[in-house]
Amino acid sequence: MHMRRRHITRTLLVQIRESPTIADEEYFAFLRYGRLEPEQLERVNLFDSPELSECTAGDYQAVFVGGASDASVLEPVKYPFVLRAQAFMNECLEANVPVFASCFGFQLAVQALGGSIVHQSEGFEMGTIPITLTPAAATDPLFKDTPDGFYAVSVHREKATELPPTCELLAYTEACCHAFKVKGKPFWGFQFHPEVDRDILVSRLTFYKDHYTGDDSHLQNVLDHAVEVPESTALMTRFVDWLDYRLKAVKNPIP
Repeated sequence: MHMRRRHITRTLLVQIRESPTIADEEYFAFLRYGRLEPEQLERVNLFDSPELSECTAGDYQAVFVGGASDASVLEPVKYPFVLRAQAFMNECLEANVPVFASCFGFQLAVQALGGSIVHQSEGFEMGTIPITLTPAAATDPLFKDTPDGFYAVSVHREKATELPPTCELLAYTEACCHAFKVKGKPFWGFQFHPEVDRDILVSRLTFYKDHYTGDDSHLQNVLDHAVEVPESTALMTRFVDWLDYRLKAVKNPIP
């Protein structure tokens, strides 16, 4: 059991999942690696509440945005919640509400901040891959203790090859940008999945195998080469550590 984070009372996970099973799996992954209790992390699914009508950015101490294999940020007509989610992320930015955006959340954020996302029909990243850090990562609150070349879970058909000018690149692969922080704001985006470990990857990719893999042998090959990703999931924990410390400082200002 982990020690309760006493200063965190209300955070939000925005989900983009059609499958209730995967939605639950994702929610419990955020709880596990954030070391949060269910009463500290509310959730809303854009497939159920596309307008986010019950969510006001300023009501939350932090907002997490999860992944998706059931939608595309490049199809806002088909998935109208894309534009509403991007507006909500900008509201968080304006209100200085900390944001931790993973995979689909990363893509939403890049577009919301004025950047571009492109689609890949083949040759996209899938499995556990090594991530390269930029010099800026050395002083970032989340990345500063992360080793260069750490492994993370990454499965995505869409990517950003460059970031908006308001963002500072923290990590990348040869294929694309992988992590950023908005300059001067408590807003982080990750193309990889800091909330996903190897076991979850096996479960998740098996569920979505028809979407990402050619056949069962292709799937098995990816899973056979998957490794554990403790340095990646530690980023999720560090974000919540950082948040709890930040809230404590606000409640107990130095005289």
